[in-house]
Parts: sequence; C-alpha cells; structure tokens
Amino acid sequence: MNSNVMTNDTFEISLRRAAIIAGCALILMAVAAGFSYGFVMTSLIVSGDAATTFRNIQASESLFRGGIGGFLFVLLCDIVVTWALYIFLKPINKSLSLLAAWFRLVYSAILGAALLQLVIAARLVHGSDYLAASGAVQVQAQTMLLLNGFNDLWAVSLVVFGCHLLVLGYAVFLSGSMPKILGILLFVAGLCYVGSNFAHVLLPNYDNYKANVDMVLSLPEALGELGFGIWLLLRGGKKDALTS
Repeated sequence: MNSNVMTNDTFEISLRRAAIIAGCALILMAVAAGFSYGFVMTSLIVSGDAATTFRNIQASESLFRGGIGGFLFVLLCDIVVTWALYIFLKPINKSLSLLAAWFRLVYSAILGAALLQLVIAARLVHGSDYLAASGAVQVQAQTMLLLNGFNDLWAVSLVVFGCHLLVLGYAVFLSGSMPKILGILLFVAGLCYVGSNFAHVLLPNYDNYKANVDMVLSLPEALGELGFGIWLLLRGGKKDALTS
C-alpha cells in the first residue's frame, strides 16, 4: 500500500479533544448570545414602537451590526458543536447522537434564516434612498416587521433547539460515563426552551409577559447548557470522569 495514501483514521479526533472543542464553543457562544440578545437587542428595540426603535438603531448602527455579528458567531459555533457532540456521543449511543445532531442542524438553519431579517433591517436603517422613496413611516414599519420576523423565526428555531437538548439530556443520563445530574439539567433546559417558545408562537399576547418568563427560565436554561459546557471542557473524554 502506498504510504502517501491517507486512511480514514488520519482525520479522527479523540473523545477528549471533541469534548474540549464542544465545551469551548458552548461557552463562547453563550457569551456572544448574551451580548447580541441580552444587550444589543434589548437596549435598541422598543416593543410596539417602530419610530423609537428605528431611531435607536440609526443612532447605534455599529452596535446593531455588532449584534448581528454576534448572532453569526453563535451560528458558526453551533455547527462546530453539532460536529463535536456527534463525535463525543457516538460511542455512547449512535442513534441518539445522530438525532441530537439533526435537531441542532435544523435549529441552525432556521437561525440563519432569521438572521437574514436583521441583515435586511440594517440595510433599511442605513439606506437614505429607502427613506426618500418610501417615506420614514413606512420604512420604520418595515424595519419593525423584520425585527418581529427575526424574533418569531428565532422562537421557532428555539423550539427545535429545545428538542435537541431533550435528546442530549436523555443520552447523557443514560450514558453511565457522565454525571446524571447533567442529563437532568439539560432535559429541564430543553423543556424550558420548548415551552416558552411554543407559547411565543401560539399565544398572541405572550409579549406582554415574555420578559418575566424569560427571566425565570434563564437560570435553568443557563445551568443546563453552561454546566454541560464546563463539564465537557474540564472532564469530558477523560478516563476518570465522574459518572454518578
């Protein structure tokens, strides 16, 4: 056999390395999502007030585009996490690993579609030609519609993401090589994502109390995702990893 021929094993990575990659990406994307949604979106967008929202974004266009960049970074990290978690979970349960990966890829695809709404909104805010052609009120309304479209698409994507966490939590709980509490936390986080974002899609008045619900559910969601990310970074793939 020619020694220059690459074998399939050449590009394989260890479970430990896959765990480190997934853990780092999970933590980095949590920081990016906190910046883009927790700071940029909440500080610039005023629900139900298109004119004020438009002026806020116009006055802080660089910050708004930075928020879009943060979401794009999240999207790229999600793809990396999907790949790394599939490798890490495949020896434990190939079927659950594949199902979890598909849920996360579908979530990423919907998030990508949602991001296009923000990109178009940024063009509307930046382009003086749109204001001259359509009038300020109409452009402001179109911008708000795009921002609402982003929120709705993202809510749909987070329902799918919640399903990913449910499968992931189940796989972790059954693994025997990871702490069962991690599986429980991931499962609870998945239920929170599915429940709150189903409500966003189905209940017309959900925006009136969405902020309060998000405040309550943010803790179990963060505990599940960040707890798993930190464990992967510190213990994932090690032979002496805790299993209780």
